[in-house]
Amino acid sequence: MSRDDLFADLHPSTDSPGARVDRSQSKHGPLASRMRPQTLAEFVGQSHLLAEGELLRRSIEADRIQSLILYGPPGTGKTSLARIIANHTKSRFERLSGVESNVADMRRALTSAANRLENKGQSTILFIDEIHRFNKAQQDILLPDVESGVIQLVGATTHNPFFFVNSPLVSRSHIFELRPLGVQELTELLRRALSDPERGLGDQKIYAHEDALAHLAKLADGDARKALNSLEIAVLTTPAAANGIIEIDLRSAEQSIQKKAIVYDADGDSHYDTISAFIKSMRGSDPDATLYWLAKMIHAGEDPRFIARRIVICAAEDVGLADPMALVLATAAHEAAELIGWPEARIPLAEAAIYIASANKSNSGYVAIDAALDDVRSGKTLPVPEHLRDASYSGAEKLGRGKGYAYPHDFPGHYVAQDYLGAFKRYYEPSDQGSEKRIKERLEGWRALAAKAKSSQSNQNNAP
Repeated sequence: MSRDDLFADLHPSTDSPGARVDRSQSKHGPLASRMRPQTLAEFVGQSHLLAEGELLRRSIEADRIQSLILYGPPGTGKTSLARIIANHTKSRFERLSGVESNVADMRRALTSAANRLENKGQSTILFIDEIHRFNKAQQDILLPDVESGVIQLVGATTHNPFFFVNSPLVSRSHIFELRPLGVQELTELLRRALSDPERGLGDQKIYAHEDALAHLAKLADGDARKALNSLEIAVLTTPAAANGIIEIDLRSAEQSIQKKAIVYDADGDSHYDTISAFIKSMRGSDPDATLYWLAKMIHAGEDPRFIARRIVICAAEDVGLADPMALVLATAAHEAAELIGWPEARIPLAEAAIYIASANKSNSGYVAIDAALDDVRSGKTLPVPEHLRDASYSGAEKLGRGKGYAYPHDFPGHYVAQDYLGAFKRYYEPSDQGSEKRIKERLEGWRALAAKAKSSQSNQNNAP
């Protein structure tokens, strides 16, 4: 498919009877498609990429596009940027779709690009929409031609390319992350659509209240497509008054956009970003933020067991011994969530999350076990001291197993100082938070007795 095939609305060809027509911006297409920006001047948002002097803007204006991947949520302008690149470039612009195209389509496009470069000296920009839909083998087909410069790849994806696009392609491409549009930016797009008589709704008598536009912009959640299409629904379903004016008030806007759609892909960034915010809010002792992120996951239909496991981990890692009841409650919530499921599971999960967010915090156990693991992995393996070895089997006494072991319960306070490791190591450093403060006081006493006993033993060994 050629550049003219894809962008017939930008470069119409009337002399070719077989030319395909892109109807996305025809008067019959959805408002969001008709209002796609055709130039950088029309593009709204993404100033971190397209402001004067920014790399992507300079690359488009100079027609020096290298391989790049446009990554961001729906409705942020990925395909629109591809259209703008097509409008500016002197290269051949070819399009493939991760949803519709197969390996044969890919090979045809790559072969044509190689022939074009060799015979005409013309380079090819290959735009692949939804590139994350291609599997690893399909993505690997692109690699030789990207690396050799036969094509400049422009990929668009709603998924994090560092997870869903092959590393060799990522390493050979510039990654540009598009962000959700702000309320002001979406409001500007809505006003533009209302005033544009050719592609928008400017040929109709429409009066839109400011609070109605603000409502559509806010509940679109950064998605220009959702905002524009909601406005179109409001216009199409609102009857004109006697004077011929279609009045879009707040009630019309509320009915048109209805419930706010939660952006939450089970295997995408929203999934991982939301659970990350949930965990960090518990760790940061903010129960209100914790409840918001929990509510978002519940509303999106997240698996309650997934949430419960993260609560258990947070209880152990971030609360730890400062409040041992956190792990008990988290484990109980996990069991309850698995037993009853949604919607009732929201209650024990909320109780556990609030408890953890409100509890004293200590990561001493987490730090201690990782420090010990580092020593085991990288250090010399320590043998078990003879007095600690198993002495329960026949013949153990002849081997000296267990000789010299002191049974703690035979001593005052059920403690006796003796060597349990055969080397000096200090992994666990209790904090002074909550219950762990008492642990710290107790442990400091025992460690002082152990140090005293060790010093005494050393003096005896060094005595003449």
